[in-house]
Amino acid sequence: MNTPHKPVLYKEIIHALQPKRSGRYIDGTLGAGGHARGVLEACAPDGRLLGLDLDPQALTLARENLAPYGERAVLVQASYDSLLDVMHSLGWDSVDGIVLDLGVSSMQLDTPQRGFSFQTDAPLDMRFNPDLGLTAAQWVNTTPEAELADLLFKYGEEPHARKIAKMIVQARPITTTKQLADIVKRAYPRHSRVHPATRTFQALRIAVNDELSVLERALPNAVAALRSGGRLAVISFHSLEDRIVKEFFRRESKDQINPPYEKIYEVERKAVLKEVNRKPITPDEDEIKQNPRARSAKLRVAEKLEIRSEK
Repeated sequence: MNTPHKPVLYKEIIHALQPKRSGRYIDGTLGAGGHARGVLEACAPDGRLLGLDLDPQALTLARENLAPYGERAVLVQASYDSLLDVMHSLGWDSVDGIVLDLGVSSMQLDTPQRGFSFQTDAPLDMRFNPDLGLTAAQWVNTTPEAELADLLFKYGEEPHARKIAKMIVQARPITTTKQLADIVKRAYPRHSRVHPATRTFQALRIAVNDELSVLERALPNAVAALRSGGRLAVISFHSLEDRIVKEFFRRESKDQINPPYEKIYEVERKAVLKEVNRKPITPDEDEIKQNPRARSAKLRVAEKLEIRSEK
């Protein structure tokens, strides 16, 4: 593939989805098409894949990289929380597998003008779709100090959130990645191996793209899109995402039936998922050595159960 992007946990995703010929699959976070290519290879000769991504740059690369698969690959610019609607627009009733590789891609981090990274000086943007929504610069320049501190603490788990928010407000306007990174650096009493701005940049990126809310909306839609026996594989890169996925899988894998003479659940239902792996799958040492950004990846996989109607 003519791209520096390295799909994380590639072999593990293919093993989790178990693609088969004539199957239908969704890659909700297409990127440059690394995972999608593996799925298309595995479900040859006539399996199909729907690929979604908000990033027009990613879609351009993916179209080039997946061109050999012709009409078997359908690529659409859309958020993965709309996968059910897009799937239905193609006339697909259900799919056999879905992969979601959350967060920012290496390709986005390595494109300075996108403003995701503090490694180079660039406009402070961070939008997955650069044509929609507020930039990170607009967020830091217009958000009230208390709200900004809450955002940094909630989404970045930043211990110095209040001090950083105060220094940001005092330094406004802030327009570049270097400006912001330098401000955060000054707020830290001591520097560790991890750059002080890491948590702040993560928090802003999550806020700019509404990532956690998108994930919470997408998971039920993904389960609804799966046929019985179909699998959902989700790769997360920080504890906030992983917690949402873990709690959703645990909740949906339990029966919600009220005991006699007690009403705990407003609506009773049987479990709809089975957790394939209770503990997350993580990259091995070889993958981390080849791709250091993979070190924090966690893969969780769930399988949709057959829902039998009560007579």
